[in-house]
Amino acid sequence: MTITHIGDVSFGGGRMSLIAGPCMAESLELCLEVAASLRDVCRRLDIGYVFKASYDKANRSSASGYRGPGLETGLAWLGEVRRQIGVPVLTDVHEVGQVAPAAAVADCLQIPAFLCRQTDLLVAAGQSGRCVNIKKGQFMAPSDMRQACEKVRSTGNANVLLTERGTFFGYNRLVTDLRAIPEMAPFAPVIFDATHSVQEPGGLGGNASGGQRKFAPMLAASALIAGAAGLFIETHPPPHQAKSDAACQIPLAEMETVLKRCIAVRQAWGRA
Repeated sequence: MTITHIGDVSFGGGRMSLIAGPCMAESLELCLEVAASLRDVCRRLDIGYVFKASYDKANRSSASGYRGPGLETGLAWLGEVRRQIGVPVLTDVHEVGQVAPAAAVADCLQIPAFLCRQTDLLVAAGQSGRCVNIKKGQFMAPSDMRQACEKVRSTGNANVLLTERGTFFGYNRLVTDLRAIPEMAPFAPVIFDATHSVQEPGGLGGNASGGQRKFAPMLAASALIAGAAGLFIETHPPPHQAKSDAACQIPLAEMETVLKRCIAVRQAWGRA
């Protein structure tokens, strides 16, 4: 069994782990609040925890959509989360030039789904020595993700994760084929992105993405039954005020209940 590490958190070793945080690093205060809350919840539940937030949302539906604090400020905030809260951190990289500064702060570099075939970006992320989490493109078959992993491993970096986040189905709708999880598991430990899987890209009149957060907990539990090594969940104290993916993020106050139910389902299925 392949085991991948983000800092001191392992994926693929049998213990459930969580990557979670706000979609966007809107402020240092928000990042610290969410990270501290989830750290404490995960300690109580014996779950490995990695904080995530994006400093730049480079694929907003509209050119007028707020993209975030930017590379320098966003990475400074992530560094503070790592220092003050004491948890590993993950963030996206969109261009080769972002890899080195992000790797100086983050424990894991995430390749966005739309960029999962970009060889130069995958190789640069692998060469950084950091764990690399590759999100499966909405347009990719599970079997195709083997090559994305191999691009990273060609650098000598075997610390790779894959994330399932749904597949395009018609317009403004994603569907989750849970068969993708065991199909990709031979390539790398597979994480399930519960909140992006309920996203409706461009669903708000083409100007912004919608979503159906009520289905995220159900899909998360189902993914663990299918063999996911961990969960990826975006969460925000008041999601309706979030500057990105407001319709998908789970309220922070509900996260402990959601995780407890996921653990119970996992144990009942014999995955624990």
